Amino acid sequence: MTDHRQRQAGDWAKSLLGEPCVVRTLAGDASFRRYFRVLSGSERFVLMDAPPGKEDVTPFLTVRAWLMEAGLRVPELIHADRDQGFLLLEDFGDRTWALQLTSGDRQAVSLDDLFEDALSQLTVLQGSDPVDSLPRFDIPRMLQECDLYPDWYLPGVAGYSPDDRERAHFHQAMLPLLKEIESLPYVPVHLDYHSRNLMLPGDALPLGVIDFQDAVSGPVTYDIASLLYDCYQNYPEDVRRLWSRKFYDSLPVEKSLPWDGFEAWHRSVRLTAMQRHIKAIGIFARLAYRDGKRQFLDEIPLTRLHLLEELDYLGLSQHDFPLLYVDG
Repeated sequence: MTDHRQRQAGDWAKSLLGEPCVVRTLAGDASFRRYFRVLSGSERFVLMDAPPGKEDVTPFLTVRAWLMEAGLRVPELIHADRDQGFLLLEDFGDRTWALQLTSGDRQAVSLDDLFEDALSQLTVLQGSDPVDSLPRFDIPRMLQECDLYPDWYLPGVAGYSPDDRERAHFHQAMLPLLKEIESLPYVPVHLDYHSRNLMLPGDALPLGVIDFQDAVSGPVTYDIASLLYDCYQNYPEDVRRLWSRKFYDSLPVEKSLPWDGFEAWHRSVRLTAMQRHIKAIGIFARLAYRDGKRQFLDEIPLTRLHLLEELDYLGLSQHDFPLLYVDG
């Protein structure tokens, strides 16, 4: 079914490209943004729909320009209309990292190839200099993200409503862990660097990077934790450790000073992953029950498995975090 915004997007694209366009829905994301594929003759584009009043294209444009200048593979900008909330972008195709792993075509691009390219681009990102100052991924923000779990997952999925005392205990237990994360070296962070936001344009490397508009200044462990402990993937731990070690060994000296070796570094990666999993579970529940995107409920079981694995690895128990063990 074609809605008003889709018709408006099609008219806008036609006015730019000068011929009839076919506009097909691609996907939405964890916001009010939507994406369409525009077919114009033999050419294909992606059209981002960011409804004014609900989304702002300015952060996307600012971050895209910085990442392109730094050397990351981000979509070319064809045209922008800030007032209408439309962007016409290069089309990277349909093959994400996640799709590549299920395609049976791993001889062309293997998992090792994917990790090597992703970590190479991540090194470039962390060494870059943003044009504008980035929001800081600080303790108040981390704690606000963690609150998505008791606010949305527990009542919506698990059918449990924590009282004020339980919430206070949750905050008290989280705070020293968040302080530990905040004490790490800070670098530019993509914030959603995972298998669904890394594409294979033309089914080949280098990876195309998307969904970067929420970039922050955050811990050096954040994006590597997002990639290795991906909510949508379940890599063997020896694979995760291999690439974690490779990345640690490549860190500039000033970024590796807090750790006396790989094991200490990897513990920080998994601690960062723990915070991210708590947030992600809350976001999936909020998308389902606030925004009606029930398909995100399917992502919760694997993310909860990852969360419980992090708790075990970090030596944290049900006594420390009883709310995190409430299962829906």
